[in-house]
Amino acid sequence: MANLRSLVADTRPLREPHFRRLWIAMIVTMVGAQLTVVAVPAQIYADTGSSAYVGLTGLFGLVPLVVFGLYGGALSDHFDRRLMMMISTVGLIGTSALFWLQSALGNSNVWLLLSLFAVQQAFFAINSPTRAATLPKLLPPELLPAANSLSMTVMQAGAIAGPLVAGILIPITGYTYLYLIDTITLFATLYAVVLLPKMPVEGAGAKVPGLRSVLDGFVYLRTQPVLLMSFVVDLVAMIFGMPRALYPQIAHQSFLGPADGGIAFALLFAAIPAGSVVGGVLSGWMSRVERQGLIVLGCITVWGAGIALFGATLWVTPDLRVPMLILGLFFQMVAGAADVASAAIRGSILQSAADDNVRGRLQGVFTVVVAGGPRIADVAHGGAAAVVGTAATTFGGGVLVIVGIALCAVLAPTFVAYRVKQSDPLSV
Repeated sequence: MANLRSLVADTRPLREPHFRRLWIAMIVTMVGAQLTVVAVPAQIYADTGSSAYVGLTGLFGLVPLVVFGLYGGALSDHFDRRLMMMISTVGLIGTSALFWLQSALGNSNVWLLLSLFAVQQAFFAINSPTRAATLPKLLPPELLPAANSLSMTVMQAGAIAGPLVAGILIPITGYTYLYLIDTITLFATLYAVVLLPKMPVEGAGAKVPGLRSVLDGFVYLRTQPVLLMSFVVDLVAMIFGMPRALYPQIAHQSFLGPADGGIAFALLFAAIPAGSVVGGVLSGWMSRVERQGLIVLGCITVWGAGIALFGATLWVTPDLRVPMLILGLFFQMVAGAADVASAAIRGSILQSAADDNVRGRLQGVFTVVVAGGPRIADVAHGGAAAVVGTAATTFGGGVLVIVGIALCAVLAPTFVAYRVKQSDPLSV
């Protein structure tokens, strides 16, 4: 029994009441958030009948995510972080309520919908780095990997369940009630934030931050090789090893699914999040890791190997497509489990190794990297697949991840050597 407890997720962070309330609120909020994630593109397509307009959600979402992720991080390094979380959470509630209102009034103006989506992403970009920067104030360093893993497990579970629930509800309720659910569930987060203690920033500057403050964050990052490498290895993993843009073509050509979706298409999209959930549930070992830099490199290597092996299953003959699909899904789940471990530990490095007065800005960069890497991958994989095909692109991308991580290990020995001393042994 003791061995089993040491294997499953470390729940010690939930003993801290503020973190526990934030985490429970995340479970509630994630349901509504994922409903909106599905409802917005679905409503746009229903109103316009055009995938091009749906594709604009990427642009309208990425630009505010980058701009306000960086500037929001600077704001969270200046103002009380509890106040910043309250403002951004109220902003998210307001935009969700406007989504509900426009749908209830029968709006069919796609530009209004896209504009609301951009505003929502701006508030999210402020909220996300601020929330991450508060964790070191609530928990000791040795519990940060467990806390990040618990949060990411909820997010990945929502990424699986949300689209399924939305797909069932949209034909029954329409979009209006989905937006309303999102609005109501966000009050759980607001309640948890209101109960937080005040969180002034240590060493915060006297002036309201501007562009110079954002640039100072990058200057600081340049002098911190461990923190800088935590971003570099993530970009290597995502740009070369995230083949999600190829899933429609893979499902149709390799596994003979219909051109407009089907079971293979849905399973391909769910495999990595499902693996992340499994990895999160079995994440008890993360709290005992001291050589965090080395473990991150190892996890990303496993990610690359999983993606490469998934690519190898795409060289498949029709009579073997079902077993190869099952095998490919398994390799992607392995990659997903490795990815959640890498992300949790990298987030912990960022939270514990950075000074408090730049922590928000670095979390803003983290938000941009996490959002931007897969989008760059979409472009790169799509272009490469048009030339060499999906199998070679996916396999080659996984191999490039492994090669890239090996180069990072050689060029950044300080990251390989980075470790956190465990001052609190795991209680079982």
